Amino acid sequence: MSDIIGITMGDPCGVGPEISLRALVGMSPEERETIRIYGNLPTLEAARSVLDLDIDPAPYVVDLPVEGAPLPWGQLSPVAGDAAFRFIEKAVRDAEAGVIGCIVTAPINKEALNLAGHHYDGHTGMLRSLTGSTAAYMLLASERLKVIHVSTHVSLQEAIRRSTTERVLATIRAGDQHLKRIGYAAPRIAVAGLNPHCGENGLFGTEDDDQIAPAVKAARAEGIDAYGPISADTVFYRAYSGAFDLVVAQYHDQGHIPIKLVAFDTAVNVSVGLPIDRTSVDHGTAFDIAGKGIANHGNMNSAIAYARQLVAGGAKRG
Repeated sequence: MSDIIGITMGDPCGVGPEISLRALVGMSPEERETIRIYGNLPTLEAARSVLDLDIDPAPYVVDLPVEGAPLPWGQLSPVAGDAAFRFIEKAVRDAEAGVIGCIVTAPINKEALNLAGHHYDGHTGMLRSLTGSTAAYMLLASERLKVIHVSTHVSLQEAIRRSTTERVLATIRAGDQHLKRIGYAAPRIAVAGLNPHCGENGLFGTEDDDQIAPAVKAARAEGIDAYGPISADTVFYRAYSGAFDLVVAQYHDQGHIPIKLVAFDTAVNVSVGLPIDRTSVDHGTAFDIAGKGIANHGNMNSAIAYARQLVAGGAKRG
């Protein structure tokens, strides 16, 4: 596996160019040699000027053209949405070819992406499509809490429909494989319930008994150290306190709210189940502060560090 980390610059009108450059500047010369930024050089030069950084980004950039670049900061633009897609597409092809070992994505704007005709719900769906994968899972990782999701960017009504035994079991397996890859010998996996109090024996719904419990039982039969379903109002605190290594959340907000509460600036978004590796910052394009030189790049540093961990972990993907 290549040790090169490919950073996709994200939406050219957002904070992606700034946080990418700040991260690059903070590296040692040896670390910089393992970085390629998939983006647009004129945009990165504009970001360098905004940040007043003494670095030439050119040697580290896979330069892709953007009409009118540099575009105005902080503005919704289909041109920027298309550019963000092309940066990712190029990085994916290079990852598939073994040119880079992991992709780290700066934020994109979903509205700009769709205005440009690229109809995806976000990075994970786009990467699944570009790689021809049948499934991909969103895992949010922080130091004390890790969460993987059965479903993400769908309505709550659709999320309930997706909490099937097969899908929950597949999510448990994916999380178990991923944690083993990054060094957990026997991951302890908690599965959150869907209904309040896991349905209270059918008083508040039967999905937990009929769909989720059988998935946990099947996972345990495969040798996975899985527990649940456990009521969602306690399981995240128990995991944060050290009882579990990973929580399987049934839907987007169930998993995102607790991790953003305890690790808003440090949590890393990881795509699990793809034939390539990808980590990401867990924040948006921040159009309101783009181009002002004040964006915090700490989350980008965390995403790069996790990417290096995956590259060091070798070829076995979960």
